[in-house]
Amino acid sequence: MLLVLCVDLDDDVGRKTDFETPIVGREAVETAAVALATADPEDSDVNVLFQGLHLHDGLRGDGETVEVAAITGNEKADVSANREVGSELDRVLAGLATGESVSAIVVTDGAQDESVIPVIRSRVPVDGVRRVVVRQAQDLESMYYTIKQVLNDPETRGTILVPLGILLLIYPLVAVADLLGLPGSVFGVLSALLGLYVLFRGLGLEETVDEYAERGRQLLYTGRVTLITYVVAAALLFIGGVDGIEAVRTVQARMEPSTLDVIAALVYGAVQWFAAAGITSSLGQITDEYLADRFEWRYLNAPFYVVSIAVVLYAVSAFVLGYRALPYVAVALTVGTLLGLASTLVFAIAESRLEGRAEPT
Repeated sequence: MLLVLCVDLDDDVGRKTDFETPIVGREAVETAAVALATADPEDSDVNVLFQGLHLHDGLRGDGETVEVAAITGNEKADVSANREVGSELDRVLAGLATGESVSAIVVTDGAQDESVIPVIRSRVPVDGVRRVVVRQAQDLESMYYTIKQVLNDPETRGTILVPLGILLLIYPLVAVADLLGLPGSVFGVLSALLGLYVLFRGLGLEETVDEYAERGRQLLYTGRVTLITYVVAAALLFIGGVDGIEAVRTVQARMEPSTLDVIAALVYGAVQWFAAAGITSSLGQITDEYLADRFEWRYLNAPFYVVSIAVVLYAVSAFVLGYRALPYVAVALTVGTLLGLASTLVFAIAESRLEGRAEPT
């Protein structure tokens, strides 16, 4: 026996007519179809019901034993709707007074209603699926359903809507900036933000950013000294960058600098600030390690290494710019090298001796 099932997942038949579902039998389904068409002529489920009747009549004309039924879900059109469809199908199958095996032909109006097919197939074999599409709007509901599913997915929603929202905001923000007399760089800033977002998504860096943000929150909640020293180090780096730019301008005022001169001027102006930032952050890290009882003597090498590198870079950049003579550079290189070696040796000896004393006898 063939059962033609007209599926109405969002229960338009029940909500827009006085019929209780499931509806079984040709006359009952036809009456329900006319009632739904009268209540809402634009509802696509009207076509589903009439298509079910058309299939029923055609199969009966071929000599098949056939019955037609309409089953519905609910207006939520979600998992609960699928369960209601399954429950109504069970009632339909229980009411069929036949000893023959039953298989079904499912009639729907689009991809959304077809999501219930696995529920139907779990109860009765499905011989075919007939999707009813209005010719003037072919695939319109399927496209709508696909877009709806994409927008309901948090990942794809963020990927699509955030750049689209930024793009749509660019023009009104530029217009407002123009009315307020703000510089035209507003457009460039907005474009840069959009570009950075797309770049981060493309390279998958959002997880890295989230990781650093979470690490920052943990530092804040646990009262780590590192948080303060990182902020101070960031300020020192900014000051160093500004000082380096000023050094470049000073060099440009007295000569036509080469690329090497520009690099040397940047280093000459910024290196002392960068060194202070490195020392500050390393001291904060050492303090936190000591408070957490994870301190090791070799950690103290970091500030000395920073000073050694800073001395060497300062001397070399000063020599390139003509501020210092070659003997000064030679002395600075010697001092930087000896400072790094001495700190490494001293703290290695201190660590080995102190650990040796701490070992139980």
